[in-house]
Amino acid sequence: MKSSVEREQILNTLNFYEFDVLVIGGGITGAGIALDAVTRGMSVALVEMQDFAAGTSSRSTKLIHGGLRYLKQMEIKMVAEVGKEREIVYENAVHVSKPTGMLLPFHKQGTFGPLSTSAGLKLYDYLAGVKREERRLMLSAKETLEKEPLVKSKDLLGGGYYVEYVTDDARLTIEVIKKAIEKGAVCLNYAKARSFLYSDDNKVVGAEIVDMVTNKRIAIHAKKVVNATGPWVDGVRALDAIENKKKLRLTKGIHVVIDQSIFPLHQAIYFDTPDKRMVFAIPRDGKTYVGTTDTFFEGKIQNPVATLQDVEYLLDAIHYMFPGVQVGIEHVESTWAGVRPLIYEDGKDPSEISRKDEIWQSEAGLLTIAGGKLTGYRKMAETIVDKISKQLGDEKYGPCVTKHLNLSGGEIGGSEQFEGFVALKEQIAPSYGLTQEEGRRLAKLYGSNVDKVFQYAHILSTVPSNLPLGLLAQIYYAVHEEMTYSPVDFLVRRTGMLYFRIDQYKLYKDEVLNVMKQLLQYSEEETESFSQQLEEALMDAMFSKGSVVE
Repeated sequence: MKSSVEREQILNTLNFYEFDVLVIGGGITGAGIALDAVTRGMSVALVEMQDFAAGTSSRSTKLIHGGLRYLKQMEIKMVAEVGKEREIVYENAVHVSKPTGMLLPFHKQGTFGPLSTSAGLKLYDYLAGVKREERRLMLSAKETLEKEPLVKSKDLLGGGYYVEYVTDDARLTIEVIKKAIEKGAVCLNYAKARSFLYSDDNKVVGAEIVDMVTNKRIAIHAKKVVNATGPWVDGVRALDAIENKKKLRLTKGIHVVIDQSIFPLHQAIYFDTPDKRMVFAIPRDGKTYVGTTDTFFEGKIQNPVATLQDVEYLLDAIHYMFPGVQVGIEHVESTWAGVRPLIYEDGKDPSEISRKDEIWQSEAGLLTIAGGKLTGYRKMAETIVDKISKQLGDEKYGPCVTKHLNLSGGEIGGSEQFEGFVALKEQIAPSYGLTQEEGRRLAKLYGSNVDKVFQYAHILSTVPSNLPLGLLAQIYYAVHEEMTYSPVDFLVRRTGMLYFRIDQYKLYKDEVLNVMKQLLQYSEEETESFSQQLEEALMDAMFSKGSVVE
């Protein structure tokens, strides 16, 4: 991937060429489109007005899952498609996803009963083509409590046990972007589309872009322009003179993070809330995170935050399903909130609106894609690039090849080789100045790219620093290989430290800023702005310390 140090060179490239495809939006959907298009032989540019994955794609429940609850809405086709995609996404990047057993307990008068759970999971296995060893098991009440003793025992009838895939949504997006760049796409974050360029016959032929770092304006010319901006879709469409009747309805979901000393969950759970919605509770890295809520949203898209009402809803859900867990607002270490771009359906509640994706094209030729789920990003990309290929001329371009294409960091040999790979990197880490524990952590985070991180560690091992060597190496890798420009980029989306290691975030944030200032030559104004961003991100996440937004 290109370095943030090379922004000027990237801008010049974008300004100079005419591309086959310009993708506006650097979340998982836009990233997937860029990768699919470039691997078919198209020339591709992608711009993102914030950091890559800064919107919805870093604010999800962090699951590659098949949407079991959508069976209730008879979304059979969508469940079948995204269910099959789970293993494909996993095998193409085993370092950013992992299979995990999911327990669905059912109680008297609950959303699911023994028959509906058994039938639903069996249908789910069939639709998703689940391999034999991961197919559902039906458990008695006793067996359910053995899996997770914290589950409410009163009126417990039993449970269903099946497999989903936990992921790091932001890192998944970054690895897709990196692979697209490796294959020849030109991608840039902090580059905002201001207006469209039109031909003499009023067709969209590109966009004017402003570099949010330097305020430099450039024009990117392209035969096809795709609007893949998630919650910002309607705003970008408004730049095009042509309108249609399709609209988004934004919904917000929040998650809370609690230390396992307070909520010692060791088994991922998908469970009923008092109002019959379904939420997840998932153990991760010594924490338990719970979510998501689902409410209509009309606030500021760029930085949604948790409200007191949101957090109390999830705490009530925890108390309802895990009555022995004594958790209060003071125990909420961090939160995150995300906005989902769903296709508007009149009269439906937030949790009832379909998660299916849709593509439409304006009279001026602007292609827009909206809706969908993280899990289905690859198929969404395939569908829209098929359409682009036909419009540009099928004979020029090959078929979709992403089904068996390893993402960046995925050159490991698939899931069967992953543990052996991690064990090997753990053993050799000390030769680069790192501990075995650091080596294991970095190998699991970066996959086959970990060798580059190790090389940075080796070079930096004699440099005096107030940061652990592994973290310092990660900063250098993030700046030079992952187009990281701000400390928040690094501490939130490249490492997830803000959400799952918030004490380390507080400890290291100022020194991370200092190191990045030296690397990227921040001005004093930028340094002050980034320092403020770090504090604001911390306050937004530290719900229990007074960041409540009503």
